[in-house]
Amino acid sequence: MQKFDEMYAMLPFDGSDVRAHYKAYAQWLARQPHATMQARMAEAEMIFRRVGITFAVYGDKDESGAGTERLIPFDLIPRIIPSHEWLRMQQGLVQRVTALNRFIGDIYHGQDILRAGIVPRDLIDGNAQFRPQMQGVQVPGNIYAHIAGIDIVRAPNALGEGEYYVLEDNLRVPSGVSYMLENRKMMMRLFPELFSSHAVEPVAHYPDLLLDTLRASAPPAAASASATVVVLTPGMYNSAYFEHAFLAQQMGVELVEGQDLVVRDKVVYMRTTRGLQRVDVIYRRVDDDFLDPNVFRPTSTLGCSGLMDAYCAGNVTICNAVGTGIADDKSVYPYVPDMIRFYLGEEPILNNVPTWLCRKPDDLKYVLDHLPELVVKEVHGAGGYGMLIGPTSSRAEIEDFRRALLANPAGYIAQPTLSLSSCPTMVEAGVAPRHIDLRPFVLSSSQQVRMVAGGLTRVALKEGSLVVNSSQGGGTKDTWVMGAGSVDHAAHIPPGMAQTMRPWAMEQSLSAGL
Repeated sequence: MQKFDEMYAMLPFDGSDVRAHYKAYAQWLARQPHATMQARMAEAEMIFRRVGITFAVYGDKDESGAGTERLIPFDLIPRIIPSHEWLRMQQGLVQRVTALNRFIGDIYHGQDILRAGIVPRDLIDGNAQFRPQMQGVQVPGNIYAHIAGIDIVRAPNALGEGEYYVLEDNLRVPSGVSYMLENRKMMMRLFPELFSSHAVEPVAHYPDLLLDTLRASAPPAAASASATVVVLTPGMYNSAYFEHAFLAQQMGVELVEGQDLVVRDKVVYMRTTRGLQRVDVIYRRVDDDFLDPNVFRPTSTLGCSGLMDAYCAGNVTICNAVGTGIADDKSVYPYVPDMIRFYLGEEPILNNVPTWLCRKPDDLKYVLDHLPELVVKEVHGAGGYGMLIGPTSSRAEIEDFRRALLANPAGYIAQPTLSLSSCPTMVEAGVAPRHIDLRPFVLSSSQQVRMVAGGLTRVALKEGSLVVNSSQGGGTKDTWVMGAGSVDHAAHIPPGMAQTMRPWAMEQSLSAGL
């Protein structure tokens, strides 16, 4: 299987052929004693632990045996992306998220794409993520996925060149942006000299862009500039609670739980020490099923009774919108390129990973015949669970998965086992290649689609592993986008139009939009 490394043109590395955008960093790294880098890693761990940058692992304990809280391992060697690659990736992400928003709006209104036969109707009607309660509901600006986390991988193409692919779309409650921000702060603290010698695009303004996006999504009756925004969290035992609290603090808004909210006359209020305060926008980090016990799960204590009444009446905006999960379902993922063609009249800039839908008899037969070669995923799975990685699985594991697949073929998709690109990573013995992916965060409002130049790079710390999820031992890296261009990277999109600008034209627009 061909390999592609982000830093080195050849593996194993023989001391030459460092890629151009890594050369200055590689020279710096070669001068650093191993003991110094190990000391910096220990310092980073101490700071992360002191600040409380953790995530929860349900039903498990951390390395001390004290509870469910774990640190996400942080690697000191950044993933570096040259500016021209980032601009192209950005164009592709804007295009993709624009089409996905159009798709969700269509599914809950005219369903043109179903009547055209582009997406099978039964894929929607029988989907657990489809929310019939959203049919006919008008949302501000027709934006459903205000915050999207798109998982990108790079693998060698037929020529052995690295090519970016979209692995997965996360449109419900995408997480991880706090680690992107904290990783950058840590790198600037540990290695300030690197940022004076490298033109690294900033990411620290993400909370400002997020707040602008949320306020721009407020109901028409609320003045966007002064709209009251809250972050709705399930509480401190949620795996991403640190991120919820962090983003609320960074935006200067209230962090609330369901019990802090009350609905009166289809208007949402927040309980405060000075009485009730109206809420205009809820950045929810709670799944649909738990938002309103009157509509979804009756036993839920995480949401607020009457919230859907207020939402459907247009008195509050929920970000991301209820029902966005229909577009990030893994069985819908193969149809995204067709969505781009259908809604935007364009060819996809970023390709999907080839995918077999096990609900199709021919695809199922192929998958069953090639299980040892494929990655098979549950369509509603997350966190790296509910999946089979054929080449690294035992015969017994493959046969167990075969039985599950035969019992419920519609619940699975399959993809080829990609040789994910690697990046040099600090390990006990020194520096070694480890597989990585990238999750950029895309912010959408009716006026524009915006991104910071960067994202969360996850790294599989186990040698040979392709699983980057933090819940299964993955770590993170800082992501450097090189170049001295615009810091905002806002791509303005007229209503109903896709973003198709040349790089130089994009820079002009970005500058004008600041």
